[in-house]
Amino acid sequence: MELEDIMSNGVVLLGIIIIVVILIYAIRAIRIIRPNEKGVVERLGKYLRTWEPGLHLLVPFIDRVTKVDMRENVVDVPPQEVITKDNVAVTVDAVVYYEATDPFKLLYNVTNFYMAATKLAQTNLRNVIGEMQLDESLTSREKINVTLRNILDEATDKWGVRVVRVELQRIEPPADVTQAMHRQMKAERERRALVLEADGDRAAAIARAEGTKQSAILEAEGRATAIKEIADAERQQKILLAEGESQAIKNVFSAIHEGGPTDDLLAVRYIDALKYVANGNATKIFMPLELQGLGNVVASVGEIFQTSQEKPAAKE
Repeated sequence: MELEDIMSNGVVLLGIIIIVVILIYAIRAIRIIRPNEKGVVERLGKYLRTWEPGLHLLVPFIDRVTKVDMRENVVDVPPQEVITKDNVAVTVDAVVYYEATDPFKLLYNVTNFYMAATKLAQTNLRNVIGEMQLDESLTSREKINVTLRNILDEATDKWGVRVVRVELQRIEPPADVTQAMHRQMKAERERRALVLEADGDRAAAIARAEGTKQSAILEAEGRATAIKEIADAERQQKILLAEGESQAIKNVFSAIHEGGPTDDLLAVRYIDALKYVANGNATKIFMPLELQGLGNVVASVGEIFQTSQEKPAAKE
């Protein structure tokens, strides 16, 4: 019985050992690659394959997997002093954003990518800033960012990394240079204010002159319109008067030829006219042929002629 118990216990222990070994193997063999990662598999120190995200199995104690983060990462470039082209020392720092494109190159072509990228960014930042004047470096951040990104992207391509963008955090000149720049900026702002004020005064003067001009033009146009209307009214009045006189003459002419009471009135008018004609200085006498009652007219004319003859005799 004791032998059977011992054998029974050995079988149970062996089963337990086998189960434990299987569990350890399963734990060591199963690998899960997350969506933001890729796995580089080595077998006995030699590159075997690159795993995509998902569930994978490897041979424990023979294969080894290294996970590479494929997300965008950042390298903080520490501040450093850079000499500009016009010999001004400025303090510059930046950040570099990158992402892995080839896990194999990132693991085997560079020992410490973070340190290598930091040193590379520092040296190229000194080169880019050193080729610029101070004013240009302060106002050309975008140009510096693009230039530095292109340089770093080309240099890190063999490391299996793509530089996404580079951002300058600060470009800080010395204190005395900063004060001089502030004074210059203040003077420039005051000059702009004076220029704007002068432009405003000039625009106001022009506007006032234009207003005066328009007012004079409108006043002259009003006067011209009034004169034109007055002239039109006078012309209309004269036309009406002429038409009235024309109608009156027509009426008189008709009365003369048709006869009637008007003949006596015309005879009187003719006699009055003859007084001025026969005042002693006239040598000719005009007699109207249209008058009726020629005898009365002749008698009147004789009396007027006799009177005009007596007056010079009396004077003698």
